[in-house]
Amino acid sequence: MHRSFIFLAEGFEEIEALTVVDVMRRAGMDIKTVSITSEHKVVGAHGIPVLTDMTFKEADFDDSEWLILPGGMPGATNLAAFEALGDLLKVHKGKIAAICAAPAVVLAPLGLLKDKEATCYPGFEPACRANGAIMRDAPVISLTNLITANGPSSALRFALAIVASSLGEQAAQEVGGAMLYYPKKMNFYF
Repeated sequence: MHRSFIFLAEGFEEIEALTVVDVMRRAGMDIKTVSITSEHKVVGAHGIPVLTDMTFKEADFDDSEWLILPGGMPGATNLAAFEALGDLLKVHKGKIAAICAAPAVVLAPLGLLKDKEATCYPGFEPACRANGAIMRDAPVISLTNLITANGPSSALRFALAIVASSLGEQAAQEVGGAMLYYPKKMNFYF
């Protein structure tokens, strides 16, 4: 299994980032937290400091499976302003996942949502549509190589969609069930 990376910028939405890391690690997936600054400590939108596994400059993104973007403000704006991340997203051959404001603020301007179904935090849809996205009012949209979600309350479903995409629905059911999340089917919008 290839390594995945979740990118943290000052002002990231803590629940969206840490839920993904927790769920992917419960599933046995290799995911690393990456600071886009030169420091390992990144402070979230609600003042929670997180020590990342590595900085962007320390990471090797070759053959990575997932590149994951949490939302939060100004976290998503800070991710979008980091040109090296945008360059990486544009050439990435694996899968991309973004939640909350990140689909609109980071992915849409890069053209990564063009002609694709997506969701984002309410109010950010016009930025996605302006860049060719087909917006849906759903908590999570899971496509073959792209997963988007609408915000903090969808963080667990978002993380389980990533697991399901990589390891199958049964693995997502097992991880979700162990966390007392009991749907009979994950019901991610396809």
